[in-house]
Amino acid sequence: MRALLILSALLGAVFGHEDFVGHQVLRISAANEAQVQKVKELEELEHLQLDFWRGPAQPGSSIDVRVPFASVQAVKMFLETNKLSYNIMIEDVQALLDEEQEQMFAFQTRAANTDTFNYAIYHNLDEIYSFMDMLVAENPQLVSKIQIGSTYEGRPIFVLKFSTGTQGEKRPAIWIDTGIHSREWVTQASGIWFAKKIAQDFGQDQTLTTILNSMDIFLEIVTNPDGFAFTHSKNRLWRKTRSRTEGSACVGVDPNRNWDAAFGKPGASNNPCTETYHGKFANSESEVKSIVDFVTNHGNIKAFISIHSYSQLLLYPYGYTKDPTPAHQELDQLAKEAVTALSAVYGTKYKYGSIYTTIYQASGNTVDWTYDQGIKYSYTFELRDTGRYGFLLPASQIVPTAQETWAALMTIMAHVEKHPY
Repeated sequence: MRALLILSALLGAVFGHEDFVGHQVLRISAANEAQVQKVKELEELEHLQLDFWRGPAQPGSSIDVRVPFASVQAVKMFLETNKLSYNIMIEDVQALLDEEQEQMFAFQTRAANTDTFNYAIYHNLDEIYSFMDMLVAENPQLVSKIQIGSTYEGRPIFVLKFSTGTQGEKRPAIWIDTGIHSREWVTQASGIWFAKKIAQDFGQDQTLTTILNSMDIFLEIVTNPDGFAFTHSKNRLWRKTRSRTEGSACVGVDPNRNWDAAFGKPGASNNPCTETYHGKFANSESEVKSIVDFVTNHGNIKAFISIHSYSQLLLYPYGYTKDPTPAHQELDQLAKEAVTALSAVYGTKYKYGSIYTTIYQASGNTVDWTYDQGIKYSYTFELRDTGRYGFLLPASQIVPTAQETWAALMTIMAHVEKHPY
């Protein structure tokens, strides 16, 4: 085992990838508010370099944290001293990363078309953009590619448009994005699968055909291209954008705390070195501003669905306040129907509810902003799993995850088509 740890570290150094040899993911149980506050104290100890995968929330909820090897003993001592129970979810993060990379290299072949594209492995940014071009070329009457902006580092931000309407027509539309948090690889992989599914089922599946005969679907597969590229080139567990903050050596902003919906309020951080840093001002990130401008200029988006991982949740506004939205009852009922459809595919169980009451307070998030812009059907998914693998979901689960999520998406989209309000 020690030899493998040393080999992983050497390979990481040679190829320039940050290594996570000996890093563990701990699940902490905080039974009451006092224990939640103790975990928050732990979170503030920056020298430990902790990465909270699921941060402190309500008492009774699970808290997942990646602990660097050098901090493992100190963290465990802190938890035991403060009578906080914990268990090890991932014994060695690097071991999972090595398995992931091995599979990517073993099965990586350049596809000639979208039928031969491998949907059951993870792909990098160039491969995803190549897939998008192939899908457009194969389905020119249905699919087009739109550049809605450029990233901080100058990469194009692309959206696929599925439409049977005339050019320039702003029909009622549904927006779906994946990968706003770059390390959540199962989301971008699912987005690829969704794109193929839409093109493949149009004209074959009556419900989808009905939707596309009256509405457009916009699909942004890689919502954070800079961050996603960085997860492949340097740090697999990078979450944020790659923008620079003046006066700080820390890089990036959480693009799901950067929206103009209670921006900078509790539920986001003003520290550039944290994973939930909200940025200098609302919409400071080009990845966020490009969507804001697109949605505002379009003016006829009826549903907005932002897809994350992990935790197996279907969430709706609000995140910045516990007060329910005027549409709470309808959003809750539709969420129930969607997770029922999802569970019927493989038996995967999802919880649903408002962001604030189901997980934690989160200000400046995507769907709070879209809801406040009048897009009633605003939802956030948290895909598989519930923490066994977290952000490192094995590629063998990509297609099943996409299939069950599609059942939920179809439930939501069919409802929106019938109730465009």
